Amino acid sequence: MSVLTDARSIQQRETRFSLTAFSAVVIPVGGNPLGVALTPDGTRAYVANRSSNAVDAIDTATNTVIATIATGAGPTLVAIAPDGAHVYVSVAADALLSVIDTATNTVTASVAVGAGATGVSVTPDGARVYVANQNASTVSVIDTATSTVIATIAVGDGPTGVTVTPDGAHVYVGNLASNTVSVIGTATNTVTTTIAGLNGPAVVGITPDGARGYVSNDGSDTVAVIDIATNTITGSIVVGGQPRFVVVSQNGAHVYVADYASNTVSVIDTATNTLAGNLSTGQGPTGVAVTPDDSRLYVTNTDAGTVSVIPLTLIPHEGSTSGGATVTINGHNLANASAVHFGTASATILTNTATSITVVSPAGAGAVPVTVTTPGGTGFLGDFIYFPAPQVNDVSPTDGPSDGGNPVIITGFNLAGAISASFGPNRATIQSATDTQLTVTVASAQNPGSVPVTVTTPGGTAAGPYYTYWPQPTITNVTPNTASTSGGTPVTLTGTDLATTQQVTFENVPADFSVISDTQITAVAPQQSPGQNITISVTTAGGSNSWNFFTYQDNASI
Repeated sequence: MSVLTDARSIQQRETRFSLTAFSAVVIPVGGNPLGVALTPDGTRAYVANRSSNAVDAIDTATNTVIATIATGAGPTLVAIAPDGAHVYVSVAADALLSVIDTATNTVTASVAVGAGATGVSVTPDGARVYVANQNASTVSVIDTATSTVIATIAVGDGPTGVTVTPDGAHVYVGNLASNTVSVIGTATNTVTTTIAGLNGPAVVGITPDGARGYVSNDGSDTVAVIDIATNTITGSIVVGGQPRFVVVSQNGAHVYVADYASNTVSVIDTATNTLAGNLSTGQGPTGVAVTPDDSRLYVTNTDAGTVSVIPLTLIPHEGSTSGGATVTINGHNLANASAVHFGTASATILTNTATSITVVSPAGAGAVPVTVTTPGGTGFLGDFIYFPAPQVNDVSPTDGPSDGGNPVIITGFNLAGAISASFGPNRATIQSATDTQLTVTVASAQNPGSVPVTVTTPGGTAAGPYYTYWPQPTITNVTPNTASTSGGTPVTLTGTDLATTQQVTFENVPADFSVISDTQITAVAPQQSPGQNITISVTTAGGSNSWNFFTYQDNASI
């Protein structure tokens, strides 16, 4: 589901005390926006549009594009100098780092780096920029005073995200292809530690105190928690599908993860390292940045060519019509709240401070205003959207191979805005969603067997029919291993997991067959030309397997 574009403005609400609340908006930008970064004062956002070969500068006061800056081919990610004077853009196709002067919004330098320049991060003193070169498996170190490369560091395979620690002492590099994080010491520009045990690590977000790192695992739909002092993995949090880029709030209370396949941003509570909720975005969210006051998120929607500006006053801002969601309300002057209303219904207050209130949402429907009442008055904090509970009625097909990768259609009701679809513990990739139908790509399963299909939306989780994973077949022997070119030779195939055989072919020619057991099939060799190393293939519900040691001979030779 896309974010609201017609939410009422805070300026149209009557308030008698200061609150931080904003309307959700969507900003059209260039093609395939990926990276986004905000200036230190929060007045501008810079977005790298990969297919447009340009960077858009956004005025955050009006949320409009005020400049489009041409770069080399394939601008990917963005970082901004601590003083806000320069924007550093990785340019993947041209293997460059483009330097933009924010005073003029022009490119003032282009520095040659490694192939597939992707991640980019600036040291706290602004003296160096680190660029991950995805195709070269290196990190380039650039001296910002001279715009020259002063070191090239070999890291793991497919380095993607690069993050400098708040103290500037280390750089954390997510190596997507080698499932590791490389830790670089900036004093020597060498890799000091390699952290293994990850699954498609893309980016490491580091808390402002430098104590913890949060790594998006694109391959497992999780975020791993790293203890920076020991460089060990201390936890794992399930988030949305294909998590990409990660940012930590300025106050360190939350981690925001762009979930490309789920069209959501997952919000992690750093106090408990649990999922606090999901925020809806446009299609294919990839890059994410938080404003200096932690009031808004800027999220690039790569597949939609837009940037979503999401208010952070309500986390989550969606929930079930039956109520019961734990919602965090962020703002100012919230102490001693006497009431919180979702529309006209009262919410249960759990905790209350000057900047945050935690409540349990009441039952409701549609989009309703959330208001807080304190001794200073009543203020509007944003709109909360209610979703009806989903229902799953059917799954088609009802079975498939254990290695996944096949399309499945899930039908039911209230499925729009689906956050996830799971086959047992295995998270599927959602390809499209309507209110009555989801099309997904099935994930692989560690073990064959029947598992329940579940769909989660902001309205809740629904379980549907079971789906069966079938194991991959094997062929271990063929007797005899020779047949006549005229066909008709009975052949016995021995192997495993053959009970669901759907087809047998001899060099792509279908053959008549009979399933004898899970370990044996008989087939009648069809006509073929003479030849050796003929391929016999067996296709089952679990996939295909082949035997390549079969010979066709002329009738006179047999």
